[in-house]
Amino acid sequence: MAVIGWAKSGLIANNLDHRRQNAHHPPHLYIRRPSPTTAEYTVTTRPPPSLTLRLALVSLTTLRLVLFLVALLLLTTHLSLLPRPVTQHPYLHPLLASPPYQALVRLTGPPLPAWAFAAAACAVLYVCFAWQLHTTERLLVLRGLGIQTSTTGEGVWGSWRPATRFIPTEKIRDVLINEAFRGFEVRYYLVVLVEGEEEVVVVFPRLLPRRRIVEAVWRGVRGCLYEQGGEGRGEKG
Repeated sequence: MAVIGWAKSGLIANNLDHRRQNAHHPPHLYIRRPSPTTAEYTVTTRPPPSLTLRLALVSLTTLRLVLFLVALLLLTTHLSLLPRPVTQHPYLHPLLASPPYQALVRLTGPPLPAWAFAAAACAVLYVCFAWQLHTTERLLVLRGLGIQTSTTGEGVWGSWRPATRFIPTEKIRDVLINEAFRGFEVRYYLVVLVEGEEEVVVVFPRLLPRRRIVEAVWRGVRGCLYEQGGEGRGEKG
């Protein structure tokens, strides 16, 4: 194990807070070895699939969809964004004229300023649409080619576009385990030393998995990159 200093200590300290927010879904490691020269390491906070999880996701998605539509309708009503022909549509007019909806309109109307309601409605829309449920980070190792890191956020409407980076083999100086301190807590994380760059590349920077996972990935990466045999089996941790 190597300790290479404090180049990323600020990043790690900030991401420790993100990791604590996901403490109820601790990161899990999944290893896939399609060939002796290729390995994919996936760390995710998404719990293993089960009937209870599926039902919970369906209920949460339904609730957020309803909140999204209600906030959108209230926003367009208060700001008069809907043309009159639209409000008189045979499918939409009964909803807009219903007592529950009219009660919501009166509740969110004056004396609440229009700008305050618009800001609150936009915040609700953002939470309903973009709130991240799980985080998944991957490390793909290709012997002779290099490694690719990616981070993907999974929301209600699917996965966001991942942030990826590819590092060619000739640019990789070493793969090490570093440590960072915050108060009395010591965290271990995987880093890649890239030739020509002062900053190290942190692997799994958002989730910062436990030491056991970090060491397993470190051994596998070095085995796949530098050893002929590598680790020829897949495992789950």
